[in-house]
Amino acid sequence: MRFTVDEYAKTFKMSKEMIQNKLRTKRLNYIIEGGVTYIIVPRSSLDDAKRQEIAQSTKPTSSVPAPQKTTVGMIIALYQKENQQLKLKIKELETKIDRLVNDKEQMLIAERERIEEIYTAKDEQLKNLLEVINTKLLLSQGNSVHDVDITATPPVAPSLPNGVIELKRYLKFIGMGSDERKSVKRRFELAYGSDIRIIQKEGEFYVDLSKYDYTDFLS
Repeated sequence: MRFTVDEYAKTFKMSKEMIQNKLRTKRLNYIIEGGVTYIIVPRSSLDDAKRQEIAQSTKPTSSVPAPQKTTVGMIIALYQKENQQLKLKIKELETKIDRLVNDKEQMLIAERERIEEIYTAKDEQLKNLLEVINTKLLLSQGNSVHDVDITATPPVAPSLPNGVIELKRYLKFIGMGSDERKSVKRRFELAYGSDIRIIQKEGEFYVDLSKYDYTDFLS
């Protein structure tokens, strides 16, 4: 059996200085190979316990498995695995996108319905307003003057026994505002004395709807 200096020192529990000293004094057999000193120890010079101990220490340890060589099949399998994972992620993203799109569509539908309801309500209000305005315009143009049956439709504007109605009360009766009434009164004042339709009594103007048409003063 042969040992390196380190192996001999470990096996026989001896310092390297002592081993070197024995080598110099030729008390140990040795050979030199490739610049390495090997100490020769006959197996027969060792007792059973030492031989067993050396056998245990020199038993080859389990070698680390060599790295597996990468093959084309392994690379393809790796790519297939990655592709499968990517497909699963894409499917998850598509599901999320579909859910978001559906939620967005529902929000847009609800918003459209809300706006339609608002416009419908506004249209109804506008129609009612236009009807009121149209009614007032017809009255202001005298279209309803001749339709009023003073004797049959209560309540009626107060009139004098001869059918003459006070101007300001008549204007209120047909729904004119304050500014409009003032404008009509000014027209009456300007036409008084030159227009036979203008009737004045005790500082107040009157109209006689049974005889005259006052549309030009009311418009």
